[in-house]
This record gives sequence, structure tokens and C-alpha cells, in this order.
Amino acid sequence: MKYFITVCMVCLFFTFSVSSQEKNSTHKVEKGETITQIAQKYKVTPQDIYQLNPDAQSGLKPNSVLLIPKSSVKKTVVIPAKTNSQAKTHLVIAKETLFGIEKKYGVSDEALKKANPFLEKDGLQIGQTLVIPSNAATKSSNATVKPSNTTVKPSSVKKEVVVYHEVLAKETKYSIAKKYGITIAELEKKNPEVVSNLPIGYKLIIKGNAPKVAKIAAITESKKETVKPFAVKIATTINYWNYEVKSKETLYSLSKMFGMSQEELIALNPTIAYGVTEGMILKVPSTVSMPQESKKEYSRLSKKSGNNDLKKIVLLMPFNMNTSEGDTINSTVIRLKKDKFLNMTLDFYAGAMSAIDSAKQLGLNIDVSVFDSQETKNASNIAAIIKENNLENADAIIGPFYQNNVEKTAELLTLNQVPVISPLSKDDAKPYANLYQTIPTITAIKNAMFDYMRSKEGNIVAVVDKKKESVIQYIKENQKDVRFSALNSNGTLSAENLKSLFVKDKINYVVMETANTSMINATIATMMSAMATYKVQLVILEPNETLDTDEINFVNLTKLKMMYPSMTRDNESAEALQFENSFRKINKIFPSTFATRGFDITFDTMMRLSQGKKYQETADTIATEQVDNKFEYYKKPEGGYTNKGVYILYYDTDLTIKVAN
Repeated sequence: MKYFITVCMVCLFFTFSVSSQEKNSTHKVEKGETITQIAQKYKVTPQDIYQLNPDAQSGLKPNSVLLIPKSSVKKTVVIPAKTNSQAKTHLVIAKETLFGIEKKYGVSDEALKKANPFLEKDGLQIGQTLVIPSNAATKSSNATVKPSNTTVKPSSVKKEVVVYHEVLAKETKYSIAKKYGITIAELEKKNPEVVSNLPIGYKLIIKGNAPKVAKIAAITESKKETVKPFAVKIATTINYWNYEVKSKETLYSLSKMFGMSQEELIALNPTIAYGVTEGMILKVPSTVSMPQESKKEYSRLSKKSGNNDLKKIVLLMPFNMNTSEGDTINSTVIRLKKDKFLNMTLDFYAGAMSAIDSAKQLGLNIDVSVFDSQETKNASNIAAIIKENNLENADAIIGPFYQNNVEKTAELLTLNQVPVISPLSKDDAKPYANLYQTIPTITAIKNAMFDYMRSKEGNIVAVVDKKKESVIQYIKENQKDVRFSALNSNGTLSAENLKSLFVKDKINYVVMETANTSMINATIATMMSAMATYKVQLVILEPNETLDTDEINFVNLTKLKMMYPSMTRDNESAEALQFENSFRKINKIFPSTFATRGFDITFDTMMRLSQGKKYQETADTIATEQVDNKFEYYKKPEGGYTNKGVYILYYDTDLTIKVAN
């Protein structure tokens, strides 16, 4: 009888669904709206909206119009209630997880997702109303899955064909998704490890779920109680580290290093079920301690005795002489006054020439060629220069200046593995193995500051203005041990709370990020009043113009020894003064920041090539320091090299800026 009633209700449901298709309404998407919010507004499910608007699965665009079904959800919600009178509903609130809800109602992850299919696509979100299946339904569901010989589900999984794709150089998520006729969202859902990057050689799952089914099903039988909670944890964990597999590392050694079982590591990274290979990027929970990257020792390079092989270096400078042909002397003078980019180029070039002169005095056998790259932000004559001058045989190339052009140069010379050194770009570069970014990324600069504070075993507290959302997000995602000082309801600093976070017998670093004069003065006053009891030091992560105004007492900043990270320093050593005097003698002016950078990069490149090794070998093993810049290169997981050479500077009580030890 129950079976008869169920069949009748299902038939009635389909009748309502068909008749409702003719009664759709429309919704104009507003900026910031999500599919879940829209679904809740019209009392439908996200799947109902996706069914009528398949393009919405790739993302919502402001002002686009969606078709909204009027009655499908009402019938869908009623059916479970009638088929099982014991079914309940649950309204999701802040900080709840799938694991917590499942534990509260005693239902399995599979049963909950089966009753609420939108969880697979949208995940758990605040404000959702979940249908909670009864224990009886859960048990019957489990009983159906167990006999794999007779059930349709397991047999269909076994016959499912799994399609893989190995990522090649220059491929993108878009090109791969287009090749297989899927969306980027679908590709990332199958391969969550590539959400943040797309490593060359990575084995993508295009179709099927073989790794999950084959491995986890087998594990569940032997270690059901251990694996199941962990699997739920993976589904709800947001933060994780990326780890690049090193040479000779195995699944066993990795599991020991991370303090995880092999099954847990496979559940989080299904592709390693088929083998671990060097260069793979693994996702590891942020609660796991990552092995520290071994820091390079700084070395003072000198000419390698007995090595006098000729080295060929190329400078690609954006002089853009073609635009100045036919200019009069007056028009050239006017251009030099107005064109900041040209002035920067000439300063860098003057510094590079000074480095070449120093190399000659040291007896280095260097052949330097200079070419006008004739570049704008999106164009250059790089391809012609490389072809006409056989730059495939160069030992190193410095330039061009613009990111697009330096990436194009690296791409054209990637097969020959000619080092292409980007002198000025701050952008994240494409993963070409022969591309070296000399300017540290913003994240690397901030990380260096926190690494320094931890090396001093300090207690780190953050005072961050609510407007500094990017800084708040950075600290929460990358510096999880840092505590935030509470703000009052009106956004001002709570001095009492800040003091309560200080610890005796440790140096208390206060990371202050705000442009608000009142908050700055309140923070400084609170720290100054605590100096009698606690060791305190002020820290900023980014340049702050407000600190240079008359409203901020500079002397107080020196008393708190305000500290900050920087990619350059003010060097007053004998070597720095020698460079300055030599440059001024030739050019009749003091060297600018760009002139010093031109010297540092060019001289560093020549000294690395004089070691009897390839440039890449020195980048892998040696960190160097020139006049104002450090060069501490590390290979990026996705390809290429990034510079992590950062100075930690502080205001001293003698009103000078010094390098922290």
C-alpha cells in the first residue's frame, strides 16, 4: 500500500512540474547576488534555476535576466514530507558544517546530499533549508548500497569510463575545458587541486570518479570509523597549503612528514592513488605543519679562478628610438622632461653601463649587446631581435621592461632555456621555466615580515582598520596564529583589548594597518603606555602616507622602533659609496633608485655567470646582495623563479633607518 501511495505521489509531482513550466517569472541579477540568494528569494532551489538557465552555471553577470520557475520547489519540498512523515528540516546558521549537522541528526553524508542535491554544486551556505532524512531512510539507503552484486549503482560505477588529460606547456583551463566540451567550473570540481594553479604534467580527471570510488570504497571497509569523519572534514575545509613533491618522495614518506595516513592523503588528492611524481602539487590541510623551505645562505661572489670563458649578455631596453626620429634638440629635451618611462629607462641603462665597467675592471670576459626593444605595454619588436641576432645562444637576457613583453621573450627562448631576467615588473609571471622575476611579490614581502617576527619568537597582534579588507583576508589565510585586536562598535580601537593581548617576557609586535589618523594615534598611545610593563614594537606591512603627516609624532615612531619590510635598503657601506662616486663622476648626478637597480641586476647577472656554472644553477643554490637589492631566487611550483630577497628595516632612536638583524 505504501508503495502504491508513493508511485501516485511521484506521478502527481511530475504532473505539477510539467504544468508549471508555462508559469515562469524573470529576475534581473544585481551586483553581488548569488544563485543561492536568488533561489531563496523565490523559494526555489538553485538546480531549478540552472535547469532553465544553464549558462548561469559558469557565473552570474550583473543586469542579466534569469528565468525563475514559480512552483517547482513547492512540489519538490512537499514530496519528501509525504513520502516519509518523519522527515525534518534544518535552517543553516553561521559556522555550521556538514559534519556537525550530520552528527546532530545521525544521518550519513550520502543520505543528506541525496535529500539535498544542491549541496554537491553549491556547498553548505548560511540561510539554506535542508531536508533531513529519517534514520529509517538512511538505513534503507545504506542497506541498498551494500550488496554490490545485485544493486544497479555499483555496477554502473564499475563500467564508467574514466578520461584523463595530462597538462602540457602553454595549456590553460579554458583551452582544456573547451577541448572536452565542459566548463571551467566542471573541470575544477573534478580536480579541486588546480583551482589556484595549473601545473604542467598534472593528470586531470575529465570524466568519471574512479580514484574516489576505487580507493575510498576499499578503505571504508577496513577503516570505516577513521576515514569517514576525515572525508567530511575535507568537504568543509576551506583553507589548505599547496606542497610541491620533491625528488625521491613517496606516498609513505609524505604521509609520515604530514602526520596523516596514506588513505587521508589520497582522499584529499585522488590522483596520487596512481603514483607520486616529482613536481606534483598536493593539497594539505592548513592545520598540518608544512616543512620549512630551506633558506639560502648569502654569498659574496668573486670571479672564479681559471674560468675565463666568454659570456654573452643581452640588454633589451625600451628606448623607442623610432618615435624620436626627426626630433629636434628642443623636442627631445621636452620629451625627456615629460616622459617618465624614458627617464626610468635611461637611468636603468646608466646603472647597467656602470656595472659593465666594474666587470671589466675585475677582468670578467663578458660580451654585452644592447637592443632597442621598441616596446609599449602590449607590443614590441622582440621576435625580430631574437631571430636576427641569434639570441638563442645568449647566456642571459635582461629585459624587456613590460610584463607581457618579458613573458613573450621567455616563451620564444624556453626551448633553449635562456635565462630571461625581468628587471622591473611586479606582476605574477606566467610559468615559464626560464623566467626570473627580480622584484619580490607583495605576498613575499609581507611573508618575510611575519617570518622575521616568528624568528624572534614574538607575540604578534594585528590592529587593522575594517576598510583594509585585503590585509584582513591575507592575515586570516596566511598568518593563522596572529590575533586581531578588537575594535569598538564605531570602528575605533579598543585600548583595553589591545593591552589584554600583550604577553610578558616576549616582544609584542603590533601590526598596524590603517590610514585613519585617530586610530594610528590611539594605537601608538596604547603601546607607549604599555612600554613600562611590556616589550612592544610597532610594525607596518605597506607604505603608509599618513605616518608622514604632521599629525603623527615622528619621535614616537622611533621610540616604538617602527619596523617594515622593503625590497631595497639605504646602503652606506664602502662599496655603495664607491658605486655612487663612480656613477656621479660619469653622469654628473647621484644615482636614482632605477640607476642603482640597473647596476645591481646587471652586475649580479655577470657575477653569477662568472662562477663556471649556468645562471639557473646559481639561482638554485646561491643568494646574493648587491648595493641596494637582494637576489634570493626560489623555483615556483608552477614554473619559473621568484625573488624572496627582502629587507626588514626599522626606525632607530637616533632618527635613522637601519636593517634589522
